[in-house]
Amino acid sequence: MKLAYFVNQYPKVSHSFIRREILALERLGYSVERFALRTDKDELVDPLDQSELPKTRYILAEHPLKIASAFTKTFCSSPQLFLKSLKVAIKLGLRSDRGLIRHIVYLIEACVLLQWEKTTGIEHIHAHFGTNSTAVVMLAQLLGGVGYSFTVHGPEEFDKPEFIHLAEKIRHSRFVVAISSYGRSQLFRWLPASEWHKVKIVRCGLDAAFLAQKATKIPKASRQLLCIGRLCEQKGQLLLLDAMKQLHDEGISCKLILAGDGPMRKDVENRIAAYQLDNVVEITGWISSEQVKSLLITSRGMVLPSFAEGLPVVIMEALALRRPVISTYVAGIPELIQHGKNGWLVPPGDVGSLKTAMQELLNTSDADLETMGEQGFNAVFAQHDIEKEAGKLAALFTEAVI
Repeated sequence: MKLAYFVNQYPKVSHSFIRREILALERLGYSVERFALRTDKDELVDPLDQSELPKTRYILAEHPLKIASAFTKTFCSSPQLFLKSLKVAIKLGLRSDRGLIRHIVYLIEACVLLQWEKTTGIEHIHAHFGTNSTAVVMLAQLLGGVGYSFTVHGPEEFDKPEFIHLAEKIRHSRFVVAISSYGRSQLFRWLPASEWHKVKIVRCGLDAAFLAQKATKIPKASRQLLCIGRLCEQKGQLLLLDAMKQLHDEGISCKLILAGDGPMRKDVENRIAAYQLDNVVEITGWISSEQVKSLLITSRGMVLPSFAEGLPVVIMEALALRRPVISTYVAGIPELIQHGKNGWLVPPGDVGSLKTAMQELLNTSDADLETMGEQGFNAVFAQHDIEKEAGKLAALFTEAVI
């Protein structure tokens, strides 16, 4: 079977899970075309991400004359389908937070995607995220393209399901994927029970580079904690700095590394300076997956005090490397982290509980942390092996097309 993936941005620093999924499908014998709107290639530092660039076609990289040609071909080949799709785009645009003009643009992008579908001979297209990427594949189908499915991650889709017309996108799809039981339950909220059967669970997964790696002991006397993630409101880094200040004021020594970058970097830097934590907090900026792995191995544990999530892949990576994780009772996170067994769960937004958990992690013996690490690895191995999860997804593709 010939498949295509369509994503708003691909490859992307924070989308390694999509790359792993595509490569696992190819190892299973599927041919996978990569389509995307665009990529921020200047941010890419991982060689594996960089290797995906020449394999991917970008709508916004097309010459305007080619886009105009695709639009004309689509209209001329079936004016009725085009007008029907235009009505849908207008309807969605008038009742969305992105507006009418943006949805007309989606329709034009769908015309380009439709022509690519025809020339490549794909049988099914899969999108990641239920936002604009899924809007484009849905409109391409209405224009006469192939059937589609999509993966919903959250939290954005769960924040505004009516504005992004999530139920409408599921109705036109062959099926929809949730990455956790929590995610599935949120999709159930916006669907009639008669359509619940279309919602499937396929978890994000890790490849052999993580799952086959031998256990590495926590460096003796390590007081290093690691937070991996985009510097943005929902990840809770400002709250983490509040907890770090409390530990620092109490004379508890530790180092915090913030691995990532993002729109709140300046706010984070200002708070570090205001709290006089310059000597104990470091921001790395975007780094490669190998650098992330190295930092995890040299750390005592990972901390991710998110306010909103789907189920972060970085938690899987930390547990796979046998490092316990502190995170929050949010979304799908408690499906992987078991409090007191392979990490700590704290209420989101509670700096006191976060500080206490960080102190407990620092005070727990190396032997006990290694036991927690093994339990974390076992949980990831059981639920997040990309080969198994890609096999589930492949079976869904086959069933949908036949």
